[in-house]
Amino acid sequence: MKPVLFLGAGALFGFLLSQARATDFAAIHGMFRLTDLHLFGVIGVAVATAAAGLALLRRGPTTALNGETISVKPKPVHKGLFVGGLVFGVGWALSGACPGTALAQLGEGKLYALATVAGILAGTWLRQRASAPAGNTARSC
Repeated sequence: MKPVLFLGAGALFGFLLSQARATDFAAIHGMFRLTDLHLFGVIGVAVATAAAGLALLRRGPTTALNGETISVKPKPVHKGLFVGGLVFGVGWALSGACPGTALAQLGEGKLYALATVAGILAGTWLRQRASAPAGNTARSC
């Protein structure tokens, strides 16, 4: 039952991204050029929704679907966050997609998103390799 729930939630998320034109290359470039501002509203709604969800999670002990307790703790700020944010933003502006929208673009049949997804996977793999302790040959999926 849970995989169906997750698949349904992902499909709904992709549908909403598509309906908001967040998967439209021209709309994303318009946002970065400040000529099409509707995506700022979409992002604002997403931030407000996430903030409300986090506030609910912080109210008390909550359990995930697998029964584990959910704990929301602040994360430390360090300079790598700013560098990572800059790389993420440049990649988003150049490709016209972030990780969520790239998958939704694939769902729409936009095959150019394969290049973005490949870049996301390669960057994730490189980051994992760069942060692995020296001599560690363990591999993860």
